[in-house]
This record gives sequence, structure tokens and C-alpha cells, in this order.
Amino acid sequence: MSARAPASVLWMVLLALWRLWHRAEAGCSEDRRCCPGRDPSCASTGWRMDRVYGTCFCDEACKLTGDCCYDYSQACPALPCIVGEWSHWSGCAEQCKPNLRMRRRYVKQEPKNGGEPCPLLEEKSGCLEYMTYQGQDCGHEHVPAFITTSEYSKERKRRAVSPLWSSDTEEARYCVEFKTESLSHYCTVESRPYARWMQYLREGYTVCVACQPPAMNTGNHRCSGDGLGSDGNKVLRWQAVGNSRCQGTWKKVRQVEQCSCPGVHSFIFT
Repeated sequence: MSARAPASVLWMVLLALWRLWHRAEAGCSEDRRCCPGRDPSCASTGWRMDRVYGTCFCDEACKLTGDCCYDYSQACPALPCIVGEWSHWSGCAEQCKPNLRMRRRYVKQEPKNGGEPCPLLEEKSGCLEYMTYQGQDCGHEHVPAFITTSEYSKERKRRAVSPLWSSDTEEARYCVEFKTESLSHYCTVESRPYARWMQYLREGYTVCVACQPPAMNTGNHRCSGDGLGSDGNKVLRWQAVGNSRCQGTWKKVRQVEQCSCPGVHSFIFT
């Protein structure tokens, strides 16, 4: 009896030590917890990442507060936001006058456990369409030259859905170089994603503006505001599509077949 007593006591001591060790190792994996946001109830008892033993957490906010359980990163791996491809650009909201077009992309996987947040899901861009829904030519009565970033030309259809656009019209494309004389401060402070290109407009710079369908008039194959017939001394007006307050004046330098300005100083008539 006396021989068995020490063995029984030893067993109880080992069992108690095992329970203490097991509790010390408890964490997010043990409790199978991974909670969004800040959740005080999403807690366990064990070692924390800062090497302190006690109450630890398994919610997303624990990374900010520094009280995550030691196994949080393994038990709750960060999953980034995953988005799909951009949709095609929409048409202009209205025909025959400056407006906005839009494209969107959608979330395929929401971020979890502090993963990378979702990027911009919607983009807008200035535009001006010269065809009504009935196929009638319009929009060329605007006096100033309406311009937008040359990136728009990548999305623009090379040929409008109309028999008016022929291969001859495609070959009639041209480029006009202007030297900017003045511009409003609304251009330099523009920060909206779809309009940041306006920040690169500067006084005294030479810019290239391409004339291409469908901004090109079907009758004379010219773009409104291209300075036809003006000499280098005539001050012409321009306006950025997407922000009507971003506008100014420039003087025509010359007309060439192809634009050769840097990308940030290359635009298109809209």
C-alpha cells in the first residue's frame, strides 16, 4: 500500500502538469476560432505573441492591439481580397455633350484575418459621344476643344456603328501640337482617380492632341477646336472632359500626322 501511494501521487502530479501544459498551449487552433473585426468574446487562454501568458485573442483586431494568441497566424492565415477583371467601359451617360463613362469590377473573395483590403472597384472617365442612338451626327457645335487622356483611345471603338465611317475616315487621323498659355487651378488639384491626368497640364508646355473617329466630323474630317486656319498667335480655348472647371487657353504650334509627345502630355479630342 505504501509502495503504491508514491506512484499514485506521482501520477496525479504528472496529470496536473499535463493539464497546465495543455492549457498553456491553448490558442486559436485549440478553440478553432477566427473572428472578424474586434470581438472581445473571441478569446482563449495561453501564450500571446508578445510572450505574455494569459488571455489572448483570435480576432482580426488583435494584430493592431498586439494581443493575438501565439498561433494566430497559423490558425487564421490572412486571405487577401481578390477581384475580377474590369468590365468594358460603358457608353457616355448622355449623348452629344461632355459626360462620364464608367467601368466596374467585382469582389471574388472578401479579405479575411487582416488580409489585403479590396482595391478600387469603380472607375470613371470623361467622354463625349458624337452619335445619337439613332445614328445622327451631333456634338460638334461645342466651341472649345474638349480633351481627355490618350488612354481613352485604347477603349474607343475604331469604327462607329454607322456607314458614315469608312476606311478613308480612319486614314484621316491627325495630331495637333499646342503650347498651353493658361489653365485654371482646378486642373492641378484634381485627385479623383479617373481625372488625375489633368495634373500633368502645365502652362508653357507643348502637348499633343490626336484627332480620330468618332470625334472627327464626318463631313470635313476635322475635330472641333483643332485650330483649323489659325496661326500661332491666335489664343484658343480648351476644356478637360470630366471636370468642366479644368480649362484654359493654348496656341496652335503645328499639325502633324502622328503625335510624338510623352504619354503624360498626350491627349485626344473628344
